[in-house]
Amino acid sequence: MDLIDIFQRLGLAIAIGAAVGVERHWRERDEPEGARIAGIRTFTLIGMTGGVAGLLDVDLTPGALSGFIVASFLIAIAVVLLRFGLMEARAEGSFSATTVIAGITTFGLGALAVVGEMAVASAAGAAMVTLLASREFLHGAIRRLTWVELRSAVILLAMGFVLLPLIPADPYGPFGGVSPRSLAILVIMLASISYAGYVAVRLMGSGRGDLVAGAVGGLVSSTATTLAMGRQSKVTGNAAGSASGAIAAGSVSLLRTAVLLFALAPALAQPLLPGLLVAGGLMLVGAFALVAQAGSSSKADLPGNPFELLQVIKMALLITVIAFIARAASQIFGDGGLYIVSALTALADVDAMTVTVAGMLPALPLDVAITAVGIAVTANMLAKVVYAAVAGSRGFALRLAAISLLAVVSGFVVTFAAGLV
Repeated sequence: MDLIDIFQRLGLAIAIGAAVGVERHWRERDEPEGARIAGIRTFTLIGMTGGVAGLLDVDLTPGALSGFIVASFLIAIAVVLLRFGLMEARAEGSFSATTVIAGITTFGLGALAVVGEMAVASAAGAAMVTLLASREFLHGAIRRLTWVELRSAVILLAMGFVLLPLIPADPYGPFGGVSPRSLAILVIMLASISYAGYVAVRLMGSGRGDLVAGAVGGLVSSTATTLAMGRQSKVTGNAAGSASGAIAAGSVSLLRTAVLLFALAPALAQPLLPGLLVAGGLMLVGAFALVAQAGSSSKADLPGNPFELLQVIKMALLITVIAFIARAASQIFGDGGLYIVSALTALADVDAMTVTVAGMLPALPLDVAITAVGIAVTANMLAKVVYAAVAGSRGFALRLAAISLLAVVSGFVVTFAAGLV
């Protein structure tokens, strides 16, 4: 390392310590001097100590003893923090080890900033400060979440970090087969999006307004949210407010489709992105306009926990069946068979068809994939208009139909224009 690199790395170690120290000091800012075990100065020094230990280890320790100096400093820092932490715990009757653990982690990140990847140390430091500053939010979230919801989160983590590595990656079955690991990855991705939306609804509450409830519900299921808002429009008589929630759900659904495409098939996402963004943006503008027209908000019955084990199994089966039918239809009947499957599948859910088409690349021609996804998105939006007419009031259905039609037409025009450029 040259001198400039050394100063940059040591500066990052100091900055990480200072950032953590600001959060810790602010939290105990009303405490008198000497009543806290570590504040902004102490944490800044801990980060600097980690950086200095890393420099000494690089310069003075031979290869066989690499890490000895850092480990020695870490033990000393941990002993000091534990000593003062115990004294504070006895004095205040506190059983929190957060400050001690934060101090040890700050030292480690300071050392990492000097001897390892600066980007990793910086990102980890920012994540630690965010986690420390979110204590009230996290504690409140834990109090509001039920055991069923927490259990679902545990299942999601177990699927991602325990079961996924054990699932075979080789495809099975006719028409190209289905890879169990790829299927599991897609299920986890979709379930994570749905679970995040569900938790947001639980934490924010549906009483925050039709627009917010609809937008968050769109993460769970825009179709289910449209039906819920339609039923609400008949009960409350607030067609504009309910329509704003349903339209916001549709907007989020379009943006979610764009995110899925970018994550699974960037080549497919690029030509479709302008149309999806324009259509989603227009629907969002329409939702805000209807909120202003409604002048009030009401509660909506949003979908239940989307990550129960039964729901996961259904999602996996749905994606598997759709993938098989789509591949079979494409090989037997050509592109027309795939388009029909896209339209029929999207009557209930657009994500499954989006994922299936993305998974068929690069064997599937790009223009055929674009058309199939476009059909799925359009069919899903039109289906929700029909559902609105059946489940909701006349005013609700007309508002949703008008804005959805404008969004579909605008999306097609922009996508076509972008393809000509």
